[in-house]
Amino acid sequence: MSERAAKPGRQPGVIGQGFANLWRGIRAEPRLFAVATVGGCLYTLTGVASSLVLGEATDRVVIPAIRRGYADWSAVVLAAVALSLVGLARALGMFLRRLAGGTVVFRLQARHRHAVTRQYLRLPLSWHQRHSTGTLLSNANSDVEAAWAPVMPLPFALGALVMLVVALVLLVVTDPVLALIGFVIFPTFGVLNVWYGRRVWPLYSRAQQLRGEVSAVAHESFDGALVVKTLGREEDETARFAVRAEQLRDAMIHAGRLRGLFDPVMEALPNLGILLVLLVGAIRIDAGAMDVGQLVRVAYLFTLLAFPLRAFGWVFGDLPREVVGYDRVEAVLRARGHEEYGPRTLTTAGPASLRLDAVTFTYPTFAHPTADPTADPTADPTGDPTGDPTADAVVGPVVESFGDPPARPVVDAVSFEVAAGSVVAITGRTGAGKSSLVNLLARLVDPQAGTVYLDGVDLRELAAGEVSRAVAVVAQQAFLFDDTVRANVTLGMDAADDDVWAALRRAQADGFVAALPDGLDTMVGERGTSLSGGQRQRIGLARALIRAPRLLVLDDATASVDPRVEAAILADLRESAGASTVVVVAQRRSTIALADEVIHLDAGRVVGHGRHEDLLVSSPRYAALLTAYEAAARAAGAIPEPAVPEHVRELEPEAAP
Repeated sequence: MSERAAKPGRQPGVIGQGFANLWRGIRAEPRLFAVATVGGCLYTLTGVASSLVLGEATDRVVIPAIRRGYADWSAVVLAAVALSLVGLARALGMFLRRLAGGTVVFRLQARHRHAVTRQYLRLPLSWHQRHSTGTLLSNANSDVEAAWAPVMPLPFALGALVMLVVALVLLVVTDPVLALIGFVIFPTFGVLNVWYGRRVWPLYSRAQQLRGEVSAVAHESFDGALVVKTLGREEDETARFAVRAEQLRDAMIHAGRLRGLFDPVMEALPNLGILLVLLVGAIRIDAGAMDVGQLVRVAYLFTLLAFPLRAFGWVFGDLPREVVGYDRVEAVLRARGHEEYGPRTLTTAGPASLRLDAVTFTYPTFAHPTADPTADPTADPTGDPTGDPTADAVVGPVVESFGDPPARPVVDAVSFEVAAGSVVAITGRTGAGKSSLVNLLARLVDPQAGTVYLDGVDLRELAAGEVSRAVAVVAQQAFLFDDTVRANVTLGMDAADDDVWAALRRAQADGFVAALPDGLDTMVGERGTSLSGGQRQRIGLARALIRAPRLLVLDDATASVDPRVEAAILADLRESAGASTVVVVAQRRSTIALADEVIHLDAGRVVGHGRHEDLLVSSPRYAALLTAYEAAARAAGAIPEPAVPEHVRELEPEAAP
């Protein structure tokens, strides 16, 4: 299924689609919405009742008191009681409408935020790579809010519709001539709403897209705060953010101008009706065609209708933005990515065997994810060259470009086997495809060709959750949550403190954790900012070890650790090799030397596979790679130059990293 949303512009229209979306929300919370609608009807109908009471009070209390020079207090008390009862009923209607209506809105928003978040977690990494973080945050926040914003005034608007029908009937019964004014005013209101919806919807579509782009720039700047500060790029980042912020400002101003015209017109329509009613009513009173009480009743009805008509304006005014937000949210919920699961499970225990058969993977080519910073936001409200307001705007800019020539595979026809319980090191120059291979082993991405087998089973045939239960990956950049050490190690796993300490001990992290102010209960800060890089890596390793994975994959996971600490960690993994199969991506000779076998990658291909000692002799590139760091130290005079084998000396310099 395509990830583009269905084209709303090709459906009955913004108004029709907006009400269709609202109907889905009503069906999700029918009882509460019914209570809110009853409250809205009670509120508006008591307004009509108050006009009747005021008309009767004018004819039976006010006019006779003026003529006689004194008031009939029994009639005054009766009128006061009637108005009080009407007021109490009106207050009850307002309470029910706001309480139940607000509950409906907040439940719908919470439900859809949960749905969007669950969908984000289900979608494969390849899908996330095609959408910016800011856009995804916008989908889960502002788009969800926009999708259900009109639900709040809708019960009031429905009550106003009932009130409108009753009021028009009452107007006809009271004075057919004055009723004609209402029959002119109210259709005009409908025509203006349709015109407004068609004009403002593309502007809101552009604004919602720009919200995601602004969030993306801000998120990237915050994530890269260390780079920005150390390189003194604050002004450049401010200017980059300002471009998107100003585009969003301009888009919102254009939409605000249109709404600024629409709202006063909606406000003025009922007031114009009142002026016409008073003018025509005064003429008809002089002609004896109606009395003062009837004019008061009709004028008060028009006064009451002013506020309900504004409720219609709120609903219709929010519908265009609602359609945009709903479509963007639905596009996320409909997305399926390309990751499918099978029915098979891993029934065996102990370390897992691993096999790759001609595995090839290529990243998609990417275009710039944002629109032209110099573009006029009113020239093309969607930022889409086709002029279609919904193309790629429903989720945000899809940055994958399918028209470009295919990129070079980062993993190219790789085949090898790892015996259960063994330790295998993967090494190679920067850009050789090591981390991409790790993503394939953990099924964060699927290969375009070839197969990855775990215990002889194709990863794509395993049921959802099977790979994550059997495989644990420790990345070079360990991510820690703003929580305690314990929570970062267990991540919701039901584990005793003794097990946590055992995992920390194997990761050589128990010493510094015990020295923290609150031990396991110490808060590590956002992304673990209170810890060093090496400490974060060791907690990340403990997080994997506590799960006793059948396949443990370390993606240069000890690069920031002191060499002596790294040696202790690797020695423990070597001693416990029978518990898990270990695949370690490494550059240090001390790490690679502990492996049973070494896989040397270059340009995505396996160019060497065997024991470390054998590869040093048989592969000049491998030997140059492993001695590169030592060669740099010798060139600086830190250590003496030893004898180098002739086949390594003849290797071209650019072969070394």
